[in-house]
Amino acid sequence: MLARLQQFITLGLLATAVAWALWCVQRGYTTWAWAGAALLVFGYAIFLAIELVLVWFVHGNDPAPKASAAQLFKAWWAEVLAAPRVFCWQQPFRSRREPDHLPPSSGRRGVVLVHGFVCNRGFWNRWMPQLRVRGVPFIAVNLEPVFGTISDYVPIIEDAVKRLEHSTGQAPVLVGHSMGGLAIRAWYAASGAGRVHRVVTIGSPHRGTWLARFASTQNAREMALGTDWQRALEALEPAQHFERFICFYSHCDNVVFPASTATLPGADNRHLVGMAHVHMVDHPLVLQAVLGTVVPE
Repeated sequence: MLARLQQFITLGLLATAVAWALWCVQRGYTTWAWAGAALLVFGYAIFLAIELVLVWFVHGNDPAPKASAAQLFKAWWAEVLAAPRVFCWQQPFRSRREPDHLPPSSGRRGVVLVHGFVCNRGFWNRWMPQLRVRGVPFIAVNLEPVFGTISDYVPIIEDAVKRLEHSTGQAPVLVGHSMGGLAIRAWYAASGAGRVHRVVTIGSPHRGTWLARFASTQNAREMALGTDWQRALEALEPAQHFERFICFYSHCDNVVFPASTATLPGADNRHLVGMAHVHMVDHPLVLQAVLGTVVPE
């Protein structure tokens, strides 16, 4: 469903930009043709810039270091390049390019890859070939319904975990980006006790995000700061629950901020300097950490 929606949006924007440019050129408005087409195609960069300005203003007394203007600019530019690759190519047109990898008798621990809000399994297209070439079994899920409650994703993760347990005979590693980290926590609280080796979250709003105050869908509203859904989840999690977690977060995360909301008490919280929300998954230390968790003991 999400792939078709993003195909429609991507192709619709390109078609609108071309139509606008042709209409203006035919009437001799060359400058307006280029300006309008550029705004339609690259307007997202303006929204990314606004988000990062908000990151700077909202920081307050957050314990994470405050990003400098230079760090925010570099993070913005990296996100400008990463966002269209993910949202206009990998997810809408290449989400099925990399199939799940369940090799027989591999002897390796498996990985469940859980994407975030308005994403699908194509988000992990750069990771999956690297896991496959290293012989690491993996399953990348699609979280649906796209705009339902995060709690609805528990059975999807449970099915993936069961498949990896059956294939490998070992408790898997679960990796979640953004909302995916919350979905993993919901699964872990409901049925994951003793069935997970490690959990790695990347820019996950564990304690909500300031930006979600503008949300309109149910799952996005559940990611606002200090929601009832978060408190209900926390009530199911014992004090030592997060000892198996590695939480990556960044002071330049343009979606999850203030930055320390992506950390958990008792977890191995690791700060990534100058990384925006989507681009964070491309940091070599993140994949390196995941690969370190699947090394046979």
